[in-house]
Amino acid sequence: MIESSIVSLNVGMPRQAGESGHPDVLSRPWESGIFKTPVDHPLWLGRVNLDGDGQADLKVHGGPDRAVNVYPSERYPYWRQNLGLPKLPYSSFGENFTTLGQSEESVCIGDVYSVGGALVQVTQPRLPCWKLARRFQVKDMAVRFRVTGFIGWHLRTLREGLVGPGESLHLLERPHPEWTIEHAFQVILNSRQDRGAARLLAAVDALSDYQKRALADPDSVGDRVEVEVLTLPSAKAPRVAD
Repeated sequence: MIESSIVSLNVGMPRQAGESGHPDVLSRPWESGIFKTPVDHPLWLGRVNLDGDGQADLKVHGGPDRAVNVYPSERYPYWRQNLGLPKLPYSSFGENFTTLGQSEESVCIGDVYSVGGALVQVTQPRLPCWKLARRFQVKDMAVRFRVTGFIGWHLRTLREGLVGPGESLHLLERPHPEWTIEHAFQVILNSRQDRGAARLLAAVDALSDYQKRALADPDSVGDRVEVEVLTLPSAKAPRVAD
């Protein structure tokens, strides 16, 4: 049985940021739930989110298939160096679970974990969007996520329960070992060019409904900027040691 843990449990409600009339588009008004704060006590994980957590744009964020956003703590050293932010804290990418012992290469679509009193399942890679650029005031931030593959993933809640910082994630089921988050993300990025691979991924029962629709018709869902990021030419950045 593979184990990992939550090193930081993070929540936050949507809020406004930016300044009206600012000459820099990155600094103009916007609303997001990307701003999370670590907590030091257990929270109830329900069907659509943790207590005290929320998303601004429910068309492309949140919901039963994306109740939890997960990001590996092992990626933080890279971003601290890349962004010149040596004290970048956990929760900075809007994740609910900052984990230890997991990665895009090791976690698979359909994985089922017990954590605290809850049961969760991996549903899709996180799709980087324009709000990352706003959050960090870095115009190509979503593209950096896409090129490195350091994206994180989403979970659905199979059984509600209390979840706390420091809890272990116990892998109970792995029905689709061939569909790592890394592999699924590459298929999503190239879904227009390789329709066969897109159909295979869309047939995975545990995949989120949102992503199944997007694979069937890349123009049918998602906001404009997100689709643009997902259709950039293929690129691969050198891996950075964890």
